[in-house]
Amino acid sequence: MAGKKRIAVIGTGSRAEMFIRAVTDDHADTAELVALADVNQARMDVHNGWLKRPVPTYQAAELERMISETRTDELIVTSVDSTHAEHIVTALEAGCDVITEKPMTVDAPSCDRILDAVERTGRRVQVAFNYRFNPVHEVVRSLLAGGEIGEVGSVHFEWLLDVRHGADYFRRWHRDKANSGGLLVHKSGHHFDLVNWWLGAAPREVYASGRLFFYGDQGRGRGLDKERFALDLAADPRLKALYLDAQKEDGYRRDQDVFAPGVTIEDDLAVLVRYDTGATMTYHLTAYAPWEGYRLMVNGSKGRLELEVIESDHVSPGAAGMVKHGASPESGSVTLTIRPYWTPPYAVELQPVDREGHGGADKRLTGVLLGGQTDPMNRSATARDGALALLTGLAANQSLRDDAPVRVADLLEKE
Repeated sequence: MAGKKRIAVIGTGSRAEMFIRAVTDDHADTAELVALADVNQARMDVHNGWLKRPVPTYQAAELERMISETRTDELIVTSVDSTHAEHIVTALEAGCDVITEKPMTVDAPSCDRILDAVERTGRRVQVAFNYRFNPVHEVVRSLLAGGEIGEVGSVHFEWLLDVRHGADYFRRWHRDKANSGGLLVHKSGHHFDLVNWWLGAAPREVYASGRLFFYGDQGRGRGLDKERFALDLAADPRLKALYLDAQKEDGYRRDQDVFAPGVTIEDDLAVLVRYDTGATMTYHLTAYAPWEGYRLMVNGSKGRLELEVIESDHVSPGAAGMVKHGASPESGSVTLTIRPYWTPPYAVELQPVDREGHGGADKRLTGVLLGGQTDPMNRSATARDGALALLTGLAANQSLRDDAPVRVADLLEKE
């Protein structure tokens, strides 16, 4: 075992599976899983039952003791978003590096705490923005950085979550903005980070408008067959083990009614962002679409880049009540087009898309974060990168409340 990085995981829901598998299987030659932590012992026991070699388990409140006793080198944080900051700061102060799921945290004060702890301890925080590792997104980065369309003037970015994937945020703890920061922080953080990375830019001013339109007890979706949206945890052995069977321990319900009271997040959101480069972005997130995918349009001084990704062209009958695991069963496609001035547009040739694990991004992400693979495109996101993506969402949330533009610099004590 000498020389292997000692890894512990806090938060043992379904997202932890990808990281645990990467540590114990894909990168077992460079990393070793040494412990699990959670507020729910039953879920930790389920993961240990899936492992070839079970590891010690700790309650989340025992995190500092776990790090000390297991000599953890790096903590992976996959817990509820609102708990990220406490776990990250505790780990940093205990002499441990951190890999955290996005978002890095859910509010500006806790973001300041993390940035301060990084500065004080000299330890490292990496944010798992797996969308940076999608091969198609890497091509976009290379084209823009290489000046294919010249200087970027503006971006339009539309992201559609279908009524299978989008609905799932309204069943889980994400439905409460206190837990997740809302979709502008939890989901759109991915997208805001991509634009920051693609443009090499930082957000300066944000204006947003949005509402809860489709889900919730007043949602327009109530007119559809509600049974189509009901999640049957007992039908999926892994979800049954992780959530239904563990429910009696802490009362957490993974299968809440998407049209029940208690939803405090929005499902239809429009955002306008101005960057330090002078470029602007118009962005729209729809969480109740009939198909899933996204459209990106980038306007430059030499032409225009257009990307369309269809992850599923419809939701099959009965599929709205399913959890999306990797690829969708319906049809998908990817097209990337450059439209120069004065000459015909041309399609950029792309490699066949791996539809599993976020377009192959998950394995590429863990290969860099855990497997020691090289990262010439600087895809690894730092605490600063995590903060910049988060701050776009936080500024947008404040703009929703105040109905006014928000200067990003006004949100943080630390720049």
